[in-house]
Amino acid sequence: MNTDRKVAVVTGAGSGIGRAVALALASAGWSLALAGRRAEPLAETAAAAGAPDALCVTTDVTDEDEVGALFTAVRERFGRLDLLFNNAGTFGPGGPVEELAAADWRAVVDVNLTGAFLCAQAAYRLMKEQDPQGGRIINNGSISAHAPRPHSVAYTATKHAITGLTKSLSLDGRPYRIACGQIDIGNAATEMTERMRTGTLQANGELAVEPVMAAADVARTVVHMAELPLEANIPFLTVMATDMPYVGRG
Repeated sequence: MNTDRKVAVVTGAGSGIGRAVALALASAGWSLALAGRRAEPLAETAAAAGAPDALCVTTDVTDEDEVGALFTAVRERFGRLDLLFNNAGTFGPGGPVEELAAADWRAVVDVNLTGAFLCAQAAYRLMKEQDPQGGRIINNGSISAHAPRPHSVAYTATKHAITGLTKSLSLDGRPYRIACGQIDIGNAATEMTERMRTGTLQANGELAVEPVMAAADVARTVVHMAELPLEANIPFLTVMATDMPYVGRG
């Protein structure tokens, strides 16, 4: 099915930031392809977005074949792709560096970095080949792309690496009108940040409750980035709960 509406792929769309962004994009008139590990949450996101025609594809972003199948399905349903919101990610287990198992390190790298690369690569291929050529990739970074939390070595390392991925995609996409930017989010209220409300470890060793912001405010920011003309790009943007410890974190 071809469409005159712009088409977006959202990974990690079954909950949290992914769901919020899907709802905001649908409200702005975008057609949606929703990707995540489980079918039921994707269907719930589509229903919440009022988008019964959304393409829902169960996808493990660490699996190259499943990622390929996702973007093949997008091409077959919509005929093109205008936006990838590269959002799927995991904190992984926390703990001291010396206690982190190599398998746990690899699991975080596989999802947060390799998964983001595989999705970006597949989106890039489609955007390069389609007519008219081009599109936009927005990577979900994190405040941890700037400053780490204690006991978060795997997560922090992958989020710093996402910054390099964003820069490389932005540079290599120039000849093909493929823009790439990154949104670094701090303390959006989702299932993954529930601990912020009860107390989380600070750099000085204390536990402290941290402020959070609505995920919908992040989503509005993503839509703003997404709807710029391809002649304009926001390479890096930080949106965070106003009073969270960031500048003074360390």
